[in-house]
Amino acid sequence: MTDVNRPPLAITMGDPAGVGPSITVSAWNALKGEADCAFFVIGAPDLYQGEVPTQTISDPSETSGVFGSALPVLPLDAFPLPVRGQPDSRSAPAIIASIEQAAAFCLSGAADAVVTNPINKALLYAAGFTHPGHTEFVAALCNTATGRAAQPVMLLTGGGLRVALATIHIALKDVFTTLNTEDLVKLGEIVDTAMRQDFGLTSPRLAFTGLNPHAGENGTIGREEIDIINPAADQLRSAGIDMSDARSADTVFAEARDGRFDAIIAMTHDQGLIPVKTLDMWGGVNTTLGLPIVRTSPDHGTGYEAAADGTARPDSLIAAIRQARLIADHRKETA
Repeated sequence: MTDVNRPPLAITMGDPAGVGPSITVSAWNALKGEADCAFFVIGAPDLYQGEVPTQTISDPSETSGVFGSALPVLPLDAFPLPVRGQPDSRSAPAIIASIEQAAAFCLSGAADAVVTNPINKALLYAAGFTHPGHTEFVAALCNTATGRAAQPVMLLTGGGLRVALATIHIALKDVFTTLNTEDLVKLGEIVDTAMRQDFGLTSPRLAFTGLNPHAGENGTIGREEIDIINPAADQLRSAGIDMSDARSADTVFAEARDGRFDAIIAMTHDQGLIPVKTLDMWGGVNTTLGLPIVRTSPDHGTGYEAAADGTARPDSLIAAIRQARLIADHRKETA
């Protein structure tokens, strides 16, 4: 049964020149009959007016009474609205403020989850943004609010896969000096916990990918598996976590699709994203594990060209909204 009193989901504006406004409108059209997925967007009301019915709100608690008939918009301070497809640096403070407010609502319990629309990080740097990406920024907001340092983990879902990343937005040449056993152990613990509390799995089965071709072939094509990855797997198994040694990245995703593993931990960004996006380019979801709040995001960028020509697809945002609700509900059940 639907709980009409449960807190709504908070959707960030994203880059207003990108696809964020149009996919938010499309997501509301698709979900307005699903009270479980009720959300409000933190943005400029003019971005959405004329596209669908909108209703300005002053507090997240007003969402449930509005959502079925209008898109609830919690307004930001006024800023010059850009032309769709043409990024404008004057939008940067509002983009950042939308993320900050959404995280604050979640941390206070006023919202059950944050779903972030795509941003252009380069656009934000002029406004003082110093983080490599959304994931790290949301983690920093949580750390400041709670006083506890969280280790954010990027998890991509789509195409029947759950793939976490050991390294995210760093140059490939730096991966070899960044990977270490201690961090991989922490990562394995976070993923195991998330599979249980966020996805409802009682006995999750996990696997590391290898870093080198064929997982190093017993050290003949590199020793990272022997020296770094497999020792982490040993420690995790000793702690009662079902973790495989490093497996060849050219086969382990197929093994997961066949049901052998519930989640894969990939060593590099592209190693993990390529199979997910190949299998489900439009419906993939980016979830941040290891935080005190639930955060999901569509697994694509700002899409300026699609914003300009009106061809943006909302599939990934809709999937991110549904996954945010699923995770929030699972966390409450296991709390």
